[in-house]
Amino acid sequence: MIRYSIVVPVFNEELVVEESYKRLKQVMDTTNEPYELIFVNDGSRDKTPEIVAKICENDKNVRLINFSRNFGHQTAITAGMDNSSGQAVVVIDADLQDPPEVILQMIEKWKEGYDVVYGQRLKRKGETFFKKVTAKMFYRLLSSMTSVDIPVDTGDFRLIDRKVCDVMSSLTEQNRYVRGLVSWVGFRQTAVTYVRDERFAGETKYPLKKMLKFAMDGITTFSYKPLKLSTYVGFLVAGASFIYLLVVICLRLFTDATVAGWASTLAVSLIFNGVILMMLGIIGEYIGRIYDEAKGRPLYIIREKLGFDKGDDSAEK
Repeated sequence: MIRYSIVVPVFNEELVVEESYKRLKQVMDTTNEPYELIFVNDGSRDKTPEIVAKICENDKNVRLINFSRNFGHQTAITAGMDNSSGQAVVVIDADLQDPPEVILQMIEKWKEGYDVVYGQRLKRKGETFFKKVTAKMFYRLLSSMTSVDIPVDTGDFRLIDRKVCDVMSSLTEQNRYVRGLVSWVGFRQTAVTYVRDERFAGETKYPLKKMLKFAMDGITTFSYKPLKLSTYVGFLVAGASFIYLLVVICLRLFTDATVAGWASTLAVSLIFNGVILMMLGIIGEYIGRIYDEAKGRPLYIIREKLGFDKGDDSAEK
């Protein structure tokens, strides 16, 4: 029986994937227990799948899942968890920013009886001031907006027990925020702190555009407060408009003062229209996610699987 499954999502990681494999193998060999390394190729356009396929040929503990196209980082994590067989499943990125050696500390906590052991960052090396500040603000904003206790300063680097993994596999929502879902399912959870290293090689796979989408997924998946905020802002704007209307009527009926000209009227109109469009945008984000769920499409499509037991090499979920 496989004791540990290490899930590694990869996307255009040809410069680092071999070193990532070596570090992970070195760490997991010290456990002296059966393990598997599951690399999930999320539609890479470089030589990443070829490199991992070659590793599979030489190491019976390595598996490779090739998607039919790019489905996204969170979906790749989900696919790795769905196809894992270990009693404990560890999720870690291939860029080596999260040190594989921390896995051993997670295993110790797991053996103490914890069902989820997540890595909590004390320091983030090699990241810009902007990214550090915005990440810190996002985690605290999300924590304040949801009733689910999502730990701050954590990523997807974590160990989860088999029973937690099975529960996660039953959650089929399209716009996934895995770290939030792990918190939502509950069970006994604890943290292991560490210092996050600089990226070993290559470029980040989370530019600003993807970070914004990721943040939106996290907020809309676990909080309805933006919708409530839209309601509050709507009442506030309506109230301010009514008061302004009363002021204009009073000036017209009881004074000889001239009502402000087109400039002020246009400014107020632009502000109100901007607020209305913002509220419609927030509502649209939620409606878009409802639309994704209603279509009922599979989360991902697997083109081929290497290193697993013999069977069907194509699947979808």
